[in-house]
Amino acid sequence: MNIAIPLDLPCVDLPCARVMPRFQPGGYALKRALICGIRRLLARREAINKINVFPVADGDTGSNLAFTLSAVGDALGSMRTACVDTLLRRAASEAIDGARGNSGAILAQFLQGISDSLKNVSRIDASSLTNAISCGSMQARLAVAQPVDGTILSVIGRFAECLRQQRAAGIDDLREIYGRALQSAREALAATPQQLAVLRKAGVVDAGAQGFVELLEGIQQYIQRGRAALTDHAQETSYAGADGVLSDSAKFDAASHRYCSECVLSADDLDRDAVRAALDQLAGSSLVMAGTREKLRIHMHLDQPETLFATLAQFGRISAHKADDMRAQNRSLHVSNTVAIVVDSAADIPAATLEHLPLHVVPVRLNFGAQDYLDKISLSSSAFYRELRENPIAPRTSQPPPGDFRRLFEFLLAHHAEVVYVGLSRALSGTLQAGEAVAARLDAQRIHVIDTRNASCGQGLLAIQAAQRAMQGWSAAQIVAELRTSLLQIQTHAYIRDISYAVRGGRIPPWTLPLTRWLKLVPLAKMGVHGRLKVRGILRGTDRLPERFAQDLVKRLPTGRRWQVLVGHCDCLDEGERLCAEIKRRLPELQSCDLVEAGSAIGAHAGPGSMVVSFMPAPIA
Repeated sequence: MNIAIPLDLPCVDLPCARVMPRFQPGGYALKRALICGIRRLLARREAINKINVFPVADGDTGSNLAFTLSAVGDALGSMRTACVDTLLRRAASEAIDGARGNSGAILAQFLQGISDSLKNVSRIDASSLTNAISCGSMQARLAVAQPVDGTILSVIGRFAECLRQQRAAGIDDLREIYGRALQSAREALAATPQQLAVLRKAGVVDAGAQGFVELLEGIQQYIQRGRAALTDHAQETSYAGADGVLSDSAKFDAASHRYCSECVLSADDLDRDAVRAALDQLAGSSLVMAGTREKLRIHMHLDQPETLFATLAQFGRISAHKADDMRAQNRSLHVSNTVAIVVDSAADIPAATLEHLPLHVVPVRLNFGAQDYLDKISLSSSAFYRELRENPIAPRTSQPPPGDFRRLFEFLLAHHAEVVYVGLSRALSGTLQAGEAVAARLDAQRIHVIDTRNASCGQGLLAIQAAQRAMQGWSAAQIVAELRTSLLQIQTHAYIRDISYAVRGGRIPPWTLPLTRWLKLVPLAKMGVHGRLKVRGILRGTDRLPERFAQDLVKRLPTGRRWQVLVGHCDCLDEGERLCAEIKRRLPELQSCDLVEAGSAIGAHAGPGSMVVSFMPAPIA
């Protein structure tokens, strides 16, 4: 990532050819030093991902640190200030907002501690630096519920301790104490395998600690070379552990909990002890709380992210919530295919299929009034239908924020040659456009975006096909070409048992509701060629509705083909099973016919009791 740096700012800390002046950076020099450090870490994100085995071998520590510090770098690049205080407050705030992963949250709290220590400071000398790093180290350790030695915390602690020892010895040259403390941090990094058995087994150092040292190394380049360091092009590298072997993190176990869950908790005066006590009651791990009394970034591993968000909602406003599927990430490391497949949660895919295929899901946002959810993660499909029935407020869906796509795309590009995103119909949502925009900024040559012109089961069938082809070793170009052919042949149909939900959501005029109820009409809909679901007819009465629907569908299918079928039920499992059985009876040459509970992409508009079914010609093996 390129971070814009104004090169015309005043500079007072350039090293002289013969005499090195005392280095006491103000805001401008501190800004440049931090950006040098951030650039170095960004260049090494993929190598850091590859040695990530603790606390979870999910291969994303480099991406998480890069995401965290990119937010800081973007903010600093636009600032023109000589005030250390202002600069660091902004850096800490952006880090907390942008923090991702365990190490990202720890680093955010480290920066917050530095900011707290350097209030009202205009220039940094050896003494103020030592105090600031000590404060940051202490706050970083306190942010972690169960600190572990042999991690980023150990290296931060050793860096801070070396600074204190030098100041106690009377050394007051900032360049000298920083250089010696950096060397101490390097030694602490090299010692992490002796402190953590999992690192020793993998033959690597701790990934988060490596990222922290890379940040320090970039800052050191600026201290030594001044503004000339800004023109350096940081090179990618690789790391070896104590035995000289680069880890294959796929050999290590996946997470004990499924989701890496995060959010920002905001309030006027947060009681951190009360928040932590409440979170200690949850069945989770890897808890990190980074921030201030007004804003906390919470990181935790859980199987049920909704319990985290619901617990935190008692203390303030929840925002920027996310939940990454660490098991899906770990599966991605186990497969050898060069292409990764991404789909958004508007696609309906059976849970068993998601468990064995290398599919990565970006959740759509969903809300009932002020309550926000991550589709199918913090609100399951079954819980969605309960809320739909009981809540008088109509649900609304919204596209994932660009950061969700960016974080996943960056992670996948670190482990695969190319990515194919199988997206929700452009005509139905801005979700596809959000993915396209991120793909264009990151790497349009390696990220391919497909408008399925479909949703729910149709989109799901296309994503499954893409994942199967990726596992067979197909290239991205081959997968994209087949998808473009398949999406023209797929058929998606639905019936809407109760149109009151569509009326409530403003999709259908209110006057149609009493008419359809009085005449017992069941509207039938079909996904059109432009990617919109449109009414195509009606069925009279609700008796044997699944069976009559199947009869209507089968007669519309071209003959002489084998079909893959996916049926989605909107909280009506019995009718879904009957529909599947009738389709199998009428199409004995089916390749497959699976059943899934349809999510909010269809359910929010069609309502409980509705059914959606998609037919796709079976691809040639």
